[in-house]
Amino acid sequence: MYNLGIHILSFILKILSWFNLKIKKGVEGRGQTFNILKENLTSETKTIWFHCASLGEYEQGLPVFESIRKKYTSHKIVLTFFSPSGYEIRKNTPIADVVTYLPLDTKSNAKQFLDIVNPEFTVFVKYDIWPNFLNTLKRRQGRAILISALFRKNQSFFRWYGSHLRKALQAFDHIFVQNENSKKLLRTINITNVTVSGDTRYDRVSNQLLQDNTLNFISEFKSDSLCIVIGSSWPEDEALIIPYMNKNASKDVKFIIAPHNINKVQITNITKNLDVDYVLFSGMEHKNIRDAKVFIVDTIGILSKIYSYADIAYIGGAMGTTGLHNILEPAVFGVPIIIGKNYEKFPEAKLMIQEGGVSSVDNLNTLENKLDRLINFSEERLQLGVVNETFIKKNKGAVNQIIDYIRI
Repeated sequence: MYNLGIHILSFILKILSWFNLKIKKGVEGRGQTFNILKENLTSETKTIWFHCASLGEYEQGLPVFESIRKKYTSHKIVLTFFSPSGYEIRKNTPIADVVTYLPLDTKSNAKQFLDIVNPEFTVFVKYDIWPNFLNTLKRRQGRAILISALFRKNQSFFRWYGSHLRKALQAFDHIFVQNENSKKLLRTINITNVTVSGDTRYDRVSNQLLQDNTLNFISEFKSDSLCIVIGSSWPEDEALIIPYMNKNASKDVKFIIAPHNINKVQITNITKNLDVDYVLFSGMEHKNIRDAKVFIVDTIGILSKIYSYADIAYIGGAMGTTGLHNILEPAVFGVPIIIGKNYEKFPEAKLMIQEGGVSSVDNLNTLENKLDRLINFSEERLQLGVVNETFIKKNKGAVNQIIDYIRI
């Protein structure tokens, strides 16, 4: 049934690609995978294979990838993505020698892929468990680990119909999970080669402090004002935050908003609802950005640096159902954080709310009250920022545990 479903999925994706550009990129990209691999690898090439579902998993695995890259310089790194949003943004990453889409999980694709790549070691990040690839890898006695894994009891692995996926999990030599609950769940299906190492994202965001985060245009925009950064917002978030911006135009507060989608429709929806002076990243050379109240980031790749300028951060995704975005990125800079109400699937959010550095709001009134308090009480604002900064430091160290395990 699984294999039949994959073939049906392949057919459906081809049909949908006529109407959806993102799906089209994925279909066309997967069609080029084997050619790309054959052009860059030979039977003599020693390889290590990294796989990520999308951009978030890539960022999560990056500190591990970097350590492996430095340690095993004689190997070529093959990095695969399933999602176009990961591939398109990181297809030129220096962390890998070859970056491709992962073909759909058919038996023939798995055989052909592994015939060409023949990895000495494989690292999967968090999830995206593909049974045919993993089972074929195990039959060939290939070594593989899963890192930063996070399991919940309602997942297919733990249901009566999940035997195919459970078998795929058994292909991993070792699984590094984020929390004790995940380890306990795996034990219920007789998987015991498990270590609670934590989340590699804590190491990833900590590395951001070692970089130069200066952005001169943001320094000019912020000047001496208090700055609220709205990161990875969706329309549900903007429906609350934009009225707050308009209402508080007279305060010495500036706003930076970085929407998750930067297409023209999304940006237009933001600008048409703003009653205050704003500037777009793409048009800032035509305006005096110091005079603007709102800076709209209609580009990608600079949000992690922008968080270093935040006095308060609002992180999007949890006001609706699309999923909370990364709250660890602003937390590492010692910033108090506000999120929406739908955060139950995100253990870091629950923990940070318990610690006090993150607050959840569910409507405009609660958002106004929380922002007003953080703006008006600087001592409390700074204290909550320190709580978040300390939380990040306390949870670092997953990468060292993983790298200590790896022997190639």
